Amino acid sequence: MEPDGLSEELAIERAISARPRAAVRRRWVGAAETATRLLAAGAGILLFGLALQFMKAGAAGLGPFLKAISAEGALPFLGLGWLGAALLMSGSPLAAVAVSLAAAGTVSTFEGLAMLSGSRMGASSSVLVVGFVLYLLRRRSADGLFIGVVALLVASTLWLPALPLGLAFLHSAWFHPDNLAVPGAITEGVNGLYGPVVDWAQGHLHRLLLFAAGVAVLLVSFYVFDRALPQLDTEGLAARRLHAFTRRAWAMFLLGLGVTAVTMSVSISVGLLVPLSLRGYVHRERVVPYIMAANLSTWVDTLAAAALLGSGAAVGMVLAEMAAGATLTLCVLLLLYRPYSRLLLAAARGVLGGRVRFALFLAAYLAVPLALLLLR
Repeated sequence: MEPDGLSEELAIERAISARPRAAVRRRWVGAAETATRLLAAGAGILLFGLALQFMKAGAAGLGPFLKAISAEGALPFLGLGWLGAALLMSGSPLAAVAVSLAAAGTVSTFEGLAMLSGSRMGASSSVLVVGFVLYLLRRRSADGLFIGVVALLVASTLWLPALPLGLAFLHSAWFHPDNLAVPGAITEGVNGLYGPVVDWAQGHLHRLLLFAAGVAVLLVSFYVFDRALPQLDTEGLAARRLHAFTRRAWAMFLLGLGVTAVTMSVSISVGLLVPLSLRGYVHRERVVPYIMAANLSTWVDTLAAAALLGSGAAVGMVLAEMAAGATLTLCVLLLLYRPYSRLLLAAARGVLGGRVRFALFLAAYLAVPLALLLLR
């Protein structure tokens, strides 16, 4: 046999024998990556629980600040949750703060529920920011900006009306703290896990500093948990299949529920629509039911936070908000979806019809919660 032919055969044999080793290596790398993500997710959850305990223990230190800005009653706390979520570009931290304050008794459940509603209003600001940046970079179209405006309009038209309904639900016996007592095993387990650290912090930090530390740990926990999530492929086969799957409102609604339940963040869940829309996988005119569902599914982690704090009052507050939002959302989806969607999309097109209109929209979006916060 010729030397060249022998060399080719040897090269082929080496390539064939290397394939199993490469496959094994890929499996080990995949397993290691999965284990790392699971550990990061566990660390994020543990930090989330610690943050809640810090905020609950230090909540009383926030009382003088709330008195200084005369925050008393539902409307100022609606503005506080709205403005805070808009500035942080996420509603989950403000929802956790509201639950902690209510669990500690620093605010009433009515004020806490208003703050929860406000957190929904500000939660989608990050989507608007991402869309605006992509628009400035001249990325093909203003679809990202359009989705951001639609997200804010959905929140405004569903979660502002949900506030009075939720306040009415709070008067119901179904949401009374006595009927929603957190099992003692959960409370004892949480106290056993976090008690020594919280006791040490209470002995060395002012209550206001302890609350601030809780907020800082909360933000870190969200960051760690976010890093633990696998990166969703917005260019692969699964993304391309969305074009056919998302033609029906119910399909988009279920997709919004599922994605938000996994990511535990409206900002991330709705934010995924921007690159998908820019690549043509999701039509911007079909995003309304997805956003409606995302704003519902996000309450799961807030309800878990209330349970971790061992507060029946906080659990009832979150359930009342969830029930109010679910009632309005499902009524719209089942009975009024077509006119509601057409009206909302037309309003979004009107907002983006000129720079002045868009500037006025943004100004109103920030001015309204500020005015509510300063309301006497």
